[in-house]
Amino acid sequence: MTVTLPTPASPLKIGTRGSPLALAQAFETRRRLMAAFDLPEEAFEIVVITTSGDNAQLIAKDKPLKEVGGKGLFTKEIEEAMLVGGIDIAVHSMKDMPVLQPEGLLLDTYLPREDTRDAFVSPQHATLADLPEGATVGTSSLRRRAQLLNYRKDLNVVEFRGNVQTRLKKLEDKVADCTFLALAGLNRLNMSHVASSAIAPEDMLPAVAQGAIGIERRADDMTTAALLEAIHDGPTGQRLNAERAFLAALDGSCETPIAGLAELNGSTLRLRGEVLRPDGSESLRDDQTAPIEDGAALGESMAKYLLERGGPGFFDWRS
Repeated sequence: MTVTLPTPASPLKIGTRGSPLALAQAFETRRRLMAAFDLPEEAFEIVVITTSGDNAQLIAKDKPLKEVGGKGLFTKEIEEAMLVGGIDIAVHSMKDMPVLQPEGLLLDTYLPREDTRDAFVSPQHATLADLPEGATVGTSSLRRRAQLLNYRKDLNVVEFRGNVQTRLKKLEDKVADCTFLALAGLNRLNMSHVASSAIAPEDMLPAVAQGAIGIERRADDMTTAALLEAIHDGPTGQRLNAERAFLAALDGSCETPIAGLAELNGSTLRLRGEVLRPDGSESLRDDQTAPIEDGAALGESMAKYLLERGGPGFFDWRS
């Protein structure tokens, strides 16, 4: 199949948010496409798009994501630009992506997955276990909040919004004793030294699709589809098929404390899932394996199993 390649005169337009991490992910996408087709940097144009979620006043208010518009805050303007042809592809952190895309858009390309673990970040303490009683923990993640309170009821969990740099500044200002960041993001920013320690998934199961970069395109753009096929990572796609099927079957959103991690071992896929009450008072977990090709079905069946296990009121958020 002949692939029509972008040129400096007609570059492929890569849409992204303007945060340092978002730009690092866009640059990684560009590097991989350049290497796959031996193209110059000028054959690509990075298009920075400000989203509703980047509003400085909104970030400063430290409101929970569900109160200010949900995950779509970080994608709406980017996807609108793609639908009208302003950009050709969009690069996203997959853990921030809703399970459904707008009509006309497709998300089916993933780069090789980075470290999936959460990083514990604190100026004073080395690990989560070192936190003193009543310590103040800053996080904007409902999942992390629920997991922390399930682990230790004494912790004071406060809302902590903003990009990596903003959250580190809040730590400097002693707004909290510690915070949590995706280790993948720190690695991509060459800031792994910021992590006081990495948290094993046995202690804190990560967000669904954490550590993965996804590339969205117009569904009818076969030229771009052919380009992206060259950089798609199959194993990452297999893992995310299972995790996102689990999330979708639970109606996962920014209002739902859900965690999930799929791992491959030969021809087998292992999926671990967790859903919690938002206040952390109860957690439901499961751990199953299946052939890789049955990953999505496993995700759906695990979600159904946890839905059946939940007692009265556990899944009130679904109504």
